[in-house]
Amino acid sequence: MTARTAPGTSASPNLFPSPPRRPTPDGTAEWIFAHCDGGARGNPGPAGYGALIQGADGSVIAELSEFLGFRTNNFAEYSGLLGCLQYALDHGHRRLRLVSDSELMVKQIQGKYQVKSPDLKPLYDEAKRRIAKLDGFEISHALRHKNKDADRLANEAMDRGMKRSPPTGQTTTPYPGKAAAPSLGTAATPVPIADPSRPAPAPVAKADAMLRGFTRDGVVHVLGGEKLPEGVFVKIIRE
Repeated sequence: MTARTAPGTSASPNLFPSPPRRPTPDGTAEWIFAHCDGGARGNPGPAGYGALIQGADGSVIAELSEFLGFRTNNFAEYSGLLGCLQYALDHGHRRLRLVSDSELMVKQIQGKYQVKSPDLKPLYDEAKRRIAKLDGFEISHALRHKNKDADRLANEAMDRGMKRSPPTGQTTTPYPGKAAAPSLGTAATPVPIADPSRPAPAPVAKADAMLRGFTRDGVVHVLGGEKLPEGVFVKIIRE
C-alpha cells in the first residue's frame, strides 16, 4: 500500500506518526474523518482503494492507497473501509466518521441491508470487529463527486498495479514493512479491425446514464438499441 503523510511529517514503522490525542471538553477523544473509495476496472478486474483521513481541525493526516489485485468493486470498497478502521486503531484515534460513495456497503454496515455475498461476508465481519474496538463510529453515504480525493487515490492505486505512471508532479511512498502488490502486467488488449460486412455494434451507454427499458421473462431489455456497460449495477424502477 502507498501511504502519504501530511506535509512536514515523516513515515514511521507504524504507518504514520501518531498525532497527540486532544481530549474534547467532556474528556473524550476527538473525532477524525475519512473519505474512502474503491474500484475495479472490469468488475472483477485490477482493483484498488484510496482514502483521505483528516483530523478534527480539517487538516489532512494521511492518504491511503493500495492495489488489491484482481477483485470486484465491492471488495475494493470494503477494503477501503478496513484500511481506514485499521489506521484509526493503529494511531489511537478512538472516534471515526467515515464517508463512502458505496451505498451498498454503507447500508450493510448500518444494518439496513443484509450481506448475502459469501465474498463480502468475511470483510463485513472483520469491519464489525474493528468498529467494536472504537469508542465511536459513524458511516454515511455521499455521491461520487463529493468523494473526489478518495477516488483519485483509488485510481492511483489501480494505475500502479497496472504499471501505469502517476500523473506528473505526484509521487508515491512505499508502505513500510509490506511487500508490493502483484502486478497484472502491461499487455494491451488487441483492437479488432472493423468488418464492413458486419453490422455496427450497439453503442454502449455511460455508466451514469439514465436508460429506459422493460422486462420480459425476467430479462431486462434496454430501449434505443443501447448496451449496458460491463460491470455496472442497475436499479429497476416501475413506471
